[in-house]
Order: sequence, then C-alpha cells, then structure tokens
Amino acid sequence: MMLLSIFSTVADWYMSNLNYWTIALLMTVESSFIPFPSEIVLPPAAYLASQGELNLFLVILSASVGCLLGALFNYYLALYLGRALVYKLADSKYARLFLLNKNKIQQAEDYFIKNGNTSTFIGRLIPGIRQLISIPAGLAKMKMKPFIIYTVLGSTLWNVILALLGYYFGKNQATFELYYKELSLAAIGVGVLFVVYLIIKRVHKNSKN
Repeated sequence: MMLLSIFSTVADWYMSNLNYWTIALLMTVESSFIPFPSEIVLPPAAYLASQGELNLFLVILSASVGCLLGALFNYYLALYLGRALVYKLADSKYARLFLLNKNKIQQAEDYFIKNGNTSTFIGRLIPGIRQLISIPAGLAKMKMKPFIIYTVLGSTLWNVILALLGYYFGKNQATFELYYKELSLAAIGVGVLFVVYLIIKRVHKNSKN
C-alpha cells in the first residue's frame, strides 16, 4: 500500500512536470529494480505529442536514454555486489518494499542463462523480466557493447509501442488496453525473429570459416 501511495504521488508530480527530462528520469527508475510502470510515463507524454506540446521522437528518445541508464545501474550493481550478495539483498525486508524477492531474480537469471546475451533484447519486452534482466547480465559479466546494443534495441521497441498507443489512443482507455496486449505480443514476435536472424547469421558465418 505504501508503494502504491508513493507511485500515485510520483505520477501526480510527473503529470504536473511532464517534459523530456522527467520522462528520462522516470524511465531510468522504471528500468532499474524499482517496479515503476512505464505505462504511467510514456502514454501521457505521447498524448501530449499528439496535441503538439511535445515531439514524439524526442519522447521516445528520452525514454530510451532513461531505460539504458537504469539498465546500466542494475548491471553494475550486480557486477560489483556479486551473485551471493545480490540474492541475499533480494531476500531482505527492504527488497520486499520494492516488490522484489530472490525468486524474481532467479527467474530473470534462468531466462538469461537459457537465452544468452540476446535475452537482454527479448527480455526488455516481457513484463516481470524486463526490469530485472540487466541483473543477470551483470552477474555474467556480459560484454558492454552487446549489452548496450540489445538493451537499447529492446527498450526502444517497447517504448515505440507505448508511445504509439498513447499518441493515437491516449484518451480512449478501452482501445488502449485492447491494442496494448496485441502489440506487446507482436513486439515479442519481432524479438524472436531478430534472435533467429542472429543465430542464422552466426551459423552461416561459422560454416564459411
């Protein structure tokens, strides 16, 4: 209840101070281990863009910059703390205040182990995984270049979806919810196709060598 009250207060503040900087700030928070929903941040900003008060491209850019900053925070936090301490902290009473526990960390780590580095791309499209996928990347000491590339690609794809929904259906909640699920599934499908493309490309390269 306390966390919901904080989110409500932050959301009210955000709506009164909505600009590119606050978009980046809250998306940084959303992309860290704090479970702040991106659905509160992007659709209202995109709706303002539809009214000519903001630029849609800059809204998406600001959100993607914030996502990368939050992901880097998670990455380096996990990298320097190490697996044992990360799991210990995730099981503490302080972590529960952020709706975090070791099972969620384990779920994200299992997903990363199963799908490899590209999980930082697809994982950004999956609720419950997207905010935490950077933690196992840090634990695994994933190389920074692919981490940044996959994080930015996955985050931007998700941000585009939310921004377009807010831009076209910002005032119609029923229509927003109808297309939200469909476009989310489509985004995951695009992510899977992208990973298949990378696999085929690597196999072809190895066969030539």
